[in-house]
Amino acid sequence: MMMKSMVGYMAAAVGVTPDRPILIDRFLNHATECEADAISDGTHAFVPAVMEHIELAGVHSGDSACILPSVHISPENVATIKEYTRKIAEEMHVRGLMNMQYAIENGKVYVLEANPRASRTVPLVSKVCNIRMVPLATDIITSELTGRPSPVPELKEQKIPYYGVKEAVFPFNMFPEVDPVLGPEMRSTGEVLGLSESYGEAFFKAQEAASLTTAVGRHSFDLCE
Repeated sequence: MMMKSMVGYMAAAVGVTPDRPILIDRFLNHATECEADAISDGTHAFVPAVMEHIELAGVHSGDSACILPSVHISPENVATIKEYTRKIAEEMHVRGLMNMQYAIENGKVYVLEANPRASRTVPLVSKVCNIRMVPLATDIITSELTGRPSPVPELKEQKIPYYGVKEAVFPFNMFPEVDPVLGPEMRSTGEVLGLSESYGEAFFKAQEAASLTTAVGRHSFDLCE
């Protein structure tokens, strides 16, 4: 009965709008979400590192805890994400900062969105990767006025000596009637950063700073080393 109803609906939809395709969405199952910030001068782009979201895909990136550099993403997928980010920034001729959102399902990288602007993760990347992203982007944007050459070709990947974990801060204690279940709508009102040579300790520091030590279990993340 359901199949006949669907066939009838599709036939009617095609009859009403024959010049418009019917789009069918497919949701990614148990996908890992990640993101990357880039500095671009319109011709070349540099990606310092890839951030791995601790929650599965589906939680707003502003509400997800994330770890930098990534822990569970394969080197092949990290290389793919960096390559995609560079190519998209260069093709879009972005001048300044850009943020890319990705999801990985069964080892395949999917592009979720490209944001040609500064992201809230820029301070995190700058701190952990020891790179002054905002001044560098400012140099690029104002180069026509200052005559300074682009710093992007000189940027090199550095060994990151520790892990940084960003945790979101939520106002649920002030609004007890609000449903605290996280989803695609952003709920957080701030964020904190935990640093350590151990990613488990960095995660704990972030939870402690966000006053979430009693809710560590809400994250599906393997903290064992």
